[in-house]
Amino acid sequence: MSNEKEVLLKVEHLQQYFKLGKNVLRAVDDVNFEIYRGEVFGLVGESGCGKTTTGRTIIRLYDATGGSVYFNGQRIVAGTNTYKTAIKAARAEYKNTIKSLQDEYKDFEGGLKNCPEYEQKAKEAADKCNAILKENYAEIKKAKFDHTNCNKVFGKNEAEKVSEHYLPLIEAEQDSEKKEALEKEYKEAYRLALKDRIMNRIQMIFQDPIASLDPRMTVRDIIAEGLIIRGIKDKKYINEQVYRVLELVGLVEEHATRYPHEFSGGQRQRIGIARAIILNPDLIIADEPISALDVSIQAQVINLLNELREKMGLTVMFIAHDLSVVKYFSDRIAVMYYGKIVELTTSEELFKHPLHPYTKSLLSAIPLPDPHYEKKRKRIVYNPLAAHDYSKEGPTMREVLPGHFIYCNSEEFEKYKEEIKAIDNGKKQ
Repeated sequence: MSNEKEVLLKVEHLQQYFKLGKNVLRAVDDVNFEIYRGEVFGLVGESGCGKTTTGRTIIRLYDATGGSVYFNGQRIVAGTNTYKTAIKAARAEYKNTIKSLQDEYKDFEGGLKNCPEYEQKAKEAADKCNAILKENYAEIKKAKFDHTNCNKVFGKNEAEKVSEHYLPLIEAEQDSEKKEALEKEYKEAYRLALKDRIMNRIQMIFQDPIASLDPRMTVRDIIAEGLIIRGIKDKKYINEQVYRVLELVGLVEEHATRYPHEFSGGQRQRIGIARAIILNPDLIIADEPISALDVSIQAQVINLLNELREKMGLTVMFIAHDLSVVKYFSDRIAVMYYGKIVELTTSEELFKHPLHPYTKSLLSAIPLPDPHYEKKRKRIVYNPLAAHDYSKEGPTMREVLPGHFIYCNSEEFEKYKEEIKAIDNGKKQ
């Protein structure tokens, strides 16, 4: 996918750590990717690899430990771990420098206080440390401000856009009645814009359609909750929007008065989708939306998401562990293992040139409705200790082909390039 496309969501060095007593669980560890407007971005991996945690951190259900998330160019998630680590490192370096200087000049006749060279070097070390501390404390302050105030900043910007649209029209209007109607419309639009939140532009479809719906609320109340929180008071308008999205997801107006327990699993997931799209979001995070459904219903839900994507111009981050489903639905795929993205490329390229051993292991696990193939199919078992030797050089994300990134070191990088040549040459022959 071309980099010329508009970046809707940008994730930079995202970290999500959880404390387990004295230990730390690195659920998401230095994750980087971009999602372009209008695409479906697939995030795949085995259970427990950090896919759902990544999605929940992006939508701010969790506070990020470190890294940043930018939505439409505005930072909506900001963790401070990176800056705190830099502060600790700077202080440790300063202490080590002073200790080595004291050892170096300990035999000076007049003592350290009277040694100009020691004083000069100690001052330089202190200035360097203070500069790093000042810079990182400023970044921590900025990160906290961005994280806390991103919604308010967004609301003010939206209110300014409303004013820019309405004020010239009101000023130019000569008819007093029309002018009064315009002013009333402007006040309501301004009020709603000021209450608007950037997180309204991102919605989530949860994995479990039963647990994610309040059993004490009617379908109408569940779907309308977002509009009410948004500040909309017109009941007629709310009902119209609820009926509209119910129709979009394949349900009918009569379903609005019922409760979640009166529906099947597939219908409950449609209600969850309706709740997500009623605010006309730009991005949908679909967290394994079909894994809890029957196989016959899974295709219906995937097709529904495809239809909504085309009708509403949605961008979708599709989290799943089934590569065959992700291949059908996604434009680009990121493969995640143990909190890190190990391979990222287009759907077509991933199946054409699977390079990382873990990606090959996932692909080998895809069953096909062919008994002859299934008899011969061999599972590839991924053992990271046997597959990689990072004792001399650690891995980093590298671009092996345009748009095809893989987590490897220099030796593996050259091996993967040779592997791609061998695959392409084999197909030509």
